[in-house]
Amino acid sequence: MKALISEIRAMILAARRAAAHSVDTIQVVTNFEIGRRIVEHEQKGSDRAEYGEATLKELAEALTSEFGKGFSKRNLEYMRQFYQTYRGRRIAQTASAHLAQKGRTRSGQLKNPEAPSRKSGSIGKAQAASAQFTLSWSHYVFLMGIKSEAERGFYEIEAAGQGWSLRELKRQFNAGLFERLALSRDKEGIRKLAAQGQVVTHPEDLLKEPYVLEFLGLAEKARYSESDLESAIIDKLEQFLLELGKGFLFEARQKRLTFDEEHFFVDLVFYNRLLRCYVLIDLKIGKLNHGDLGQMQMYVNYFDRFVKLADEHPTIGIVLCKKKHDAMVEITLPEGANIHAREYQLYLPDKELLRRKLEEWSAEVQDLGEDGK
Repeated sequence: MKALISEIRAMILAARRAAAHSVDTIQVVTNFEIGRRIVEHEQKGSDRAEYGEATLKELAEALTSEFGKGFSKRNLEYMRQFYQTYRGRRIAQTASAHLAQKGRTRSGQLKNPEAPSRKSGSIGKAQAASAQFTLSWSHYVFLMGIKSEAERGFYEIEAAGQGWSLRELKRQFNAGLFERLALSRDKEGIRKLAAQGQVVTHPEDLLKEPYVLEFLGLAEKARYSESDLESAIIDKLEQFLLELGKGFLFEARQKRLTFDEEHFFVDLVFYNRLLRCYVLIDLKIGKLNHGDLGQMQMYVNYFDRFVKLADEHPTIGIVLCKKKHDAMVEITLPEGANIHAREYQLYLPDKELLRRKLEEWSAEVQDLGEDGK
């Protein structure tokens, strides 16, 4: 009986989630269509600025009196902006066509809004046509505030693919996820980020600089130990996995390795199912030195020789530290080593600073490319 109850409960919850998503999709498509009609109506006015303001005010009053809140002048402005931002999408335009056709007779006159449509599948068609609008209206209102088209496209893809709530989307944006990933890629890599989101095919695709761990709540502490940092990560493991990125599974804390009658302990052990390899993380709160990198090399060698399976890929080692020195890391590690030193910080980064760094880096890459021609 317990198994039956559990199975039926899962079906009901899945159905409710699907119904909620369907409602969100219809709302997004409807708002897109409202925005389209507002823009087309405004284009007929001689003085578009004044004409547009008057149109929105009158329309808001009429719709609010009949349908209640949700159609304020500000919300109608969002709908207009939504259409203007995403009007290039063929999918959305197809959906609009279905909704527009649903509301008109053959002569082109508006149907009675109270009369049921004979085409019961029209909404289904509209939903199928708008398959790429997979987020809620609240998500899109936030995304429209992102000026960069490339950055906006990245966050839309990631929010949809990773099932981010609006709160998580805002957190990832404020933590500068796009900039932190883009800074470790070339120009083509940045274009792919915008068009495809974060695609993990190589170890470098996982890396960020820095890792942002503001959710641990350690920034308020004047002093904390590596043990404190590790414990905080375990307590906030779900958020830490989101910060690590795609495909991570947690395996162990303080994993013991024994050889020559000595015990060594890896702080955190993860497995990445996309790369099919182990990812080892050591935590350092002091100054990174060559001994830390050598120790991680030993851990990686051990896993590659005694833990990983023959069909799995080489182990990745990440030393997560408060401050690293690139020159020392480059000299210490051999070329092609699967060891990486990355900084972490306990507060949200300055997005404007990250943006400037990305612009400077992009300009440097452009200059190098032109010099090599």
